[in-house]
Amino acid sequence: MKTFTIGDFKTNFSQILEWVRAGEEVAIAFGKKKEIVAYIVPRSSRPRKKRPLGLLAGKATAVFHEDFKMTEEEFIGL
Repeated sequence: MKTFTIGDFKTNFSQILEWVRAGEEVAIAFGKKKEIVAYIVPRSSRPRKKRPLGLLAGKATAVFHEDFKMTEEEFIGL
């Protein structure tokens, strides 16, 4: 893993993005102590999380009255 300071990161931004696209992980350091504050990792290396369905189950309801009418044009905003 390569580490860059903020200044080096800004100077070499395009090259760093190419490395990340190629699979390399990059750390960004900040301050006099060069403390790592962020990591840039390829999107493919992140595990995909399943999104929970029914997040608001039991917390919210929607009621449509019998006289509610909407055309398809109104629905899609034309």
